[in-house]
Amino acid sequence: MTDTPRPTAVALDIDGTLLDHDELLSPAVIDAVRRTAAEVPVILATGRGWQTTRPVAERLGLAAGTLVVCSNGARTMRFPAGEVVDERTFDPTTVIASVRKHAPNARMAVEEYDGSYLVTAPFPDGDLGPEAQIRVVGPEDLAPEPVTRLIIRDPEQSEADFVHLAERLGLHGVSYFVGWTAWLDIAPEGVDKSTGLKVALAQYDLDPSGLVALGDGRNDIEMLTYAGLGIAMGSAPDEVKAAADEVTKSVQDDGVAAVLNRWF
Repeated sequence: MTDTPRPTAVALDIDGTLLDHDELLSPAVIDAVRRTAAEVPVILATGRGWQTTRPVAERLGLAAGTLVVCSNGARTMRFPAGEVVDERTFDPTTVIASVRKHAPNARMAVEEYDGSYLVTAPFPDGDLGPEAQIRVVGPEDLAPEPVTRLIIRDPEQSEADFVHLAERLGLHGVSYFVGWTAWLDIAPEGVDKSTGLKVALAQYDLDPSGLVALGDGRNDIEMLTYAGLGIAMGSAPDEVKAAADEVTKSVQDDGVAAVLNRWF
């Protein structure tokens, strides 16, 4: 599809798109992203919090002032200072109570404003970032104030189990995304990655018709359909591929570079 018009901006998911499960970022992808960013805005759009997103932006060599969409669209930040351009929050009290009822063994976490986490029990090593600062609290003290997202994790459960858990929780007034493992992200109602991308594109005075977006997860579906050209990674679930305009190679095969090299 080399005849596709040249993008005016590019949005990139991180985990499973830029980075594999070992946090590896290939030289071919770094090179392709840097060449692209020299000509058009490259916007990272991730479920990660700011503290674990910033190092990826640094490794990619993104320019100062570049906008980054974090926490599944709930926060739009300016790299590298971490200035908050836009933030959406919600009260997770009802969801926390529902999780305690339907999944009493699940661990929960919320991201604090400074990038640290409050958790009901320690998460598996590296889940919240290699150097994440955490503080263990009781469920009743997890969210004394509105939050940008609530994370639910149970290492003993499967991805399919969490798809069913999301249905059992009866989630209302929030958005939710099931990750590639037993991980459930709860976001403010109506907030997804496209929310942050709308903010970012407005800052750049650009239209979504010129946006190319790449992602591999269920939390990327809204972003892929919002973009003028949405591209799913080869390892994405079938429902993500179905939402995309096309499918590229997997992260292990440098799918991002294969796409960006068409134009840049």
